[in-house]
Amino acid sequence: MHIAISSQNYRTITGHAGKTRRFLIYDVQPGQEPRELERLDLPKEMSLHEYHGDDHPLFNAGVDAVLTASAGQNFVNRLGRRGIQVLTTSESDIAAALSALSSGAPLPAAAPHEHGHDHHGGQGQGHGHGHGAGGGQGRARGTAVVGMPTDMTD
Repeated sequence: MHIAISSQNYRTITGHAGKTRRFLIYDVQPGQEPRELERLDLPKEMSLHEYHGDDHPLFNAGVDAVLTASAGQNFVNRLGRRGIQVLTTSESDIAAALSALSSGAPLPAAAPHEHGHDHHGGQGQGHGHGHGAGGGQGRARGTAVVGMPTDMTD
């Protein structure tokens, strides 16, 4: 299974996956040492928040899952339509998270996703999200998926 890790610094798992421009791509197999395959370093206009084409480099990398500290529901839905599972965790250590995934151990749950921007034209209305464990006023639907993705046979 190929897993892309959102990592703006290439050292830790970072959040807000839709705005992330740097990803580490690993091959993770049960009981085996994870192996780094590729690093993506994308320009700002190629973040998934900005770019809406079907030919995004993350899609072309053939990943089965994205591991991140946080992701919005639009990101989760968009990747889900492509068959890519989004895994969120509060674990920031890449090696520890990959070790947990390859051994089938659960990952620590992520903090609720928070938006740092206004979607209402500066009118100050904002909106609640309630992703995962319910960090906002919106519906609690979410991204708090922990543990190994369901299909580890690749």
